[in-house]
Amino acid sequence: MAEPIVALSTPPGISGIAVIRASGEGVFQILDLCFEGKVKISETKTHTIHYGKFHDNQNLIDFVTVSVFRAPNSYTGEDVAEISCHGGYIVAEKVIETLIKYGCRLAEPGEFTRRAFLNGKLDLAQVEAVADLIHSTSEASYQVAVRQLAGEFSRRISEFRKKLLDAASLLELELDFADEGFEFVDRNIIVNSIDQAINFCEDLTASYHSAEIMRSGYFVGIAGFPNSGKSTLFNSLLQRKRAIVSEIPGTTRDYLEETIFIDGFAVKLIDTAGLRKTADIIEIEGIRMVESLLAQSNLILVLNDITQGREHSDSLFAELKARYANCRVLLVQNKIDLLDTLPPAREAEIFISAKHSVGLEKIKEFISEELKKERTHIQDVLLNQRHYLLLKKASEELRNAKKSLLQGAGNELVADDLRRAVKTLGEIIGESFSQDVLNNIFSKFCIGK
Repeated sequence: MAEPIVALSTPPGISGIAVIRASGEGVFQILDLCFEGKVKISETKTHTIHYGKFHDNQNLIDFVTVSVFRAPNSYTGEDVAEISCHGGYIVAEKVIETLIKYGCRLAEPGEFTRRAFLNGKLDLAQVEAVADLIHSTSEASYQVAVRQLAGEFSRRISEFRKKLLDAASLLELELDFADEGFEFVDRNIIVNSIDQAINFCEDLTASYHSAEIMRSGYFVGIAGFPNSGKSTLFNSLLQRKRAIVSEIPGTTRDYLEETIFIDGFAVKLIDTAGLRKTADIIEIEGIRMVESLLAQSNLILVLNDITQGREHSDSLFAELKARYANCRVLLVQNKIDLLDTLPPAREAEIFISAKHSVGLEKIKEFISEELKKERTHIQDVLLNQRHYLLLKKASEELRNAKKSLLQGAGNELVADDLRRAVKTLGEIIGESFSQDVLNNIFSKFCIGK
């Protein structure tokens, strides 16, 4: 086991309790020096909890409970103790200081999970699922992160690696019996295995965009001319007053972002500055920012004051639709409460009164339909950029192997391509890895995890 480490596992600050985690060789003996209960921690059984006094040289710090997890049946695979003390800054800090005084070292970000990976408790895809789970902001991202943590994605990767590795091994075995002309594996079976692996890789890479929406949120930019009611719509969708509403053009110079939840997805609403020609330097900068935000949006709501007619909004709608071709654009005609009769609706057009919250369900229904399209692409994994690039690489290597096989290339060449694909797929779950990759992954973890 590695040297003992310690860190606060719960958020710092005022709370009911705080949990301090310690892991590594000698942690139970260290606790014998500063914890006084009915029995010594070093003599306790695994998966037991003990109440007593935590002290430093008999100076009482707090009354705590200590949860004991003996190797290898712990999160890290090492001896682990979790000390639950009263919340607040001072108590937890004193507990940690005492454990460091008696032999622990302060853990680095993600070091507990890093040890879990190095000790075989989690593979690399599961490690990334832990981070996704911690940072999940919606029901949808939570559900997928849990499935990935359970190992479904890793199991499928391992299954394809085994099939491809078996095929490569049999092709190489045939080389030893080349003079006898033995064929140990049907070429059609190999081609079928390669095709299945290619489809697996490409189905997942196709879900990358949708996975990013699940992880980061579905961005909805609210755009339009000044005084079209953007901030009022923003507040109405939030069901609370967040943006300042004023009749003065140019009130919104910066942007506001808030989150609502639709069908389990985090929907990020962005209230932007009004689009118009202006000489105001600050407002000009705000409009530039609007253009950047709209370029990153999944959906743009083009808001128009219907009492001013449709001509200008139609022009803006067409302009934004052409400029931001990669995102959906919906024309929203606002202030229908000021009209006696409504003009007939057209395609990709909704009538609302943001002030009186009339028609907002139509906007939510439109967003819901767009999210359903994304959900159909979601696999059992929150694909990240590392996965995406490795799957693209593996797919290319598999296509090379198939091409070589169909062209009658030598067994050695085909087997080499297959083994390259096996290695690439192995990098996803950590069968092979570099320290740079590990450092990058664990740099995203908090201290205590």
